[in-house]
Amino acid sequence: MGLRVAGVTVATSFLLGILFTHWIADSLTLWQSPLTDDHLRTAAIYYSAFATQPQWMTWVLLGVTTVGAASLFLSVREGQAGNVMFDGASIFLYICTIYVYWSSVVPNLSEVFSRPLPQTPSVDVPFPDDLRQPTIELASSHLICSVALTGVLLLQAGRAWAEDEDAEELAEEEAEERAQLERERRSSDGARGRNRPQDEDEAAAVPAPSRKSPSARRKDSKTTAPRAGSSSSGSIGRSGGSRMRRPS
Repeated sequence: MGLRVAGVTVATSFLLGILFTHWIADSLTLWQSPLTDDHLRTAAIYYSAFATQPQWMTWVLLGVTTVGAASLFLSVREGQAGNVMFDGASIFLYICTIYVYWSSVVPNLSEVFSRPLPQTPSVDVPFPDDLRQPTIELASSHLICSVALTGVLLLQAGRAWAEDEDAEELAEEEAEERAQLERERRSSDGARGRNRPQDEDEAAAVPAPSRKSPSARRKDSKTTAPRAGSSSSGSIGRSGGSRMRRPS
């Protein structure tokens, strides 16, 4: 998450920095009125110097653009609603920026301003007509790309704000659930505490089985012993009488 946001933010800010650098020339053609040949000539000289930059600077620009696009596309794979909304719009603006830069800026820089400009040191010599339209078109394309990339940064900032709000709401809901569970636990503990004395009173009301003393147990054993002996002697006498009567 943090690495993805860093990739998008750094790449977009880097590209915006490059486009803001072109303000040196773009301000002369877009925001200066009336538009004079001197303004166009100054902007054309700047674009010519930028078009002859070393090759490695072009590769750095391409690499940074790739990092930003990959970071945006990876965030959409998470499938969350916020990612689809914010990152989907960011991808749209990012693709629009790449399309405008590739279809308008790159051809003008590589085909028009990469060759040496005609020498027009005198103010009396008009600015070449074949350079007028490409110069104005470059400034317009830079402005479109700058606005689109600014929108990408604003969308990413909006996503971060929305995620913070969601995190705060989730934390509040979890805290409320914990408080509810704590109240339910306390109420159940209180109910068990109120029922416990009643159970103890009921248990105390049940009479415990009486236990006889040792002397009482000895008296009982003495009274039951003769009865058992008499019954056994009577049975012996009856059996003996029956045996004596049999021979006669």
